[in-house]
Amino acid sequence: MIRFILIRLLQAIPVLLIISVVTFAMVRTAPGGPFDQEVKMQDEVKAAIEAHYGLDKSAIEQYFVWLGNALQGDLGPSFKYPNRSVHELIGDAFPVSLELGIWAMLVALTLGVGAGLIASTRPNTSRDYLPMSIAMFGICIPRFVMGPLLILVFSIYLQWYNSSGWFFASDRVLPALTMGIYYAAYVARLTRGGMLEVLGQDYIRTARAKGADEKRIIFKHAFKGGMRPVVSFFGPAMANLLAGSFIVESIFQIPGLGRYFIMAAFNRDYFLIQGTVMTYAVLIIVLNLLADILLVWLSPRLRFD
Repeated sequence: MIRFILIRLLQAIPVLLIISVVTFAMVRTAPGGPFDQEVKMQDEVKAAIEAHYGLDKSAIEQYFVWLGNALQGDLGPSFKYPNRSVHELIGDAFPVSLELGIWAMLVALTLGVGAGLIASTRPNTSRDYLPMSIAMFGICIPRFVMGPLLILVFSIYLQWYNSSGWFFASDRVLPALTMGIYYAAYVARLTRGGMLEVLGQDYIRTARAKGADEKRIIFKHAFKGGMRPVVSFFGPAMANLLAGSFIVESIFQIPGLGRYFIMAAFNRDYFLIQGTVMTYAVLIIVLNLLADILLVWLSPRLRFD
């Protein structure tokens, strides 16, 4: 396992370098600059500001300066927030996005696994068709539609929750549902397929022939093997939950990393864009690695190759 982890971490190094180069090039080649939307300033003043941030150097020099500082833990200053550095902004916003992603994943696993188990125990019946139809409904509705619908129902009509903010425990409910319902639909279908495959195995029929209780068969004998497709989906899904929170954080005015990323893109905040992209890239690599380790633990026949 240690060899497997080390190899994966070494493979991540060129991936991160490529992501950093592509992000740097795309940001620099995009039209506009970080100070174009400011109050009209003299050319000498603008040149002095650009020299202060190192923007007067060539693109290659700027990249290697940023890379050297990043390897030392310095992601550079923010143009929009001149009194704060990028790593300070990420340090404040990332826990919010992480908490939102965890709550959304709990929603997805709770609803998805529950619906998948119900459907797999009675295939091709109403107990199968109903949850799978609801799952398909959840897949078809994008998050930028689900969010306003939940606000309309639970915030405006019923007035159960706030429509925006991140101050109280109840403020987590609607954003978590907005993000979690979409992935709950995928988890439900994966759970159903995985459980149906395992429940058709010979050792399950043997357990039934010996008179084992159905709950014991499902949760002791079949559940661990049936969850393998869900675990394979878990790593990319969790990464997408965190990296795909831009829209949800904007809809509900959540001070997370996705909201900072959108503001940085509009303001051409080069260092903040670079820092948030690299943070998401590292997070995706780590989550996929954890999912692979968990998958091998669930299936001893697999090996760390």
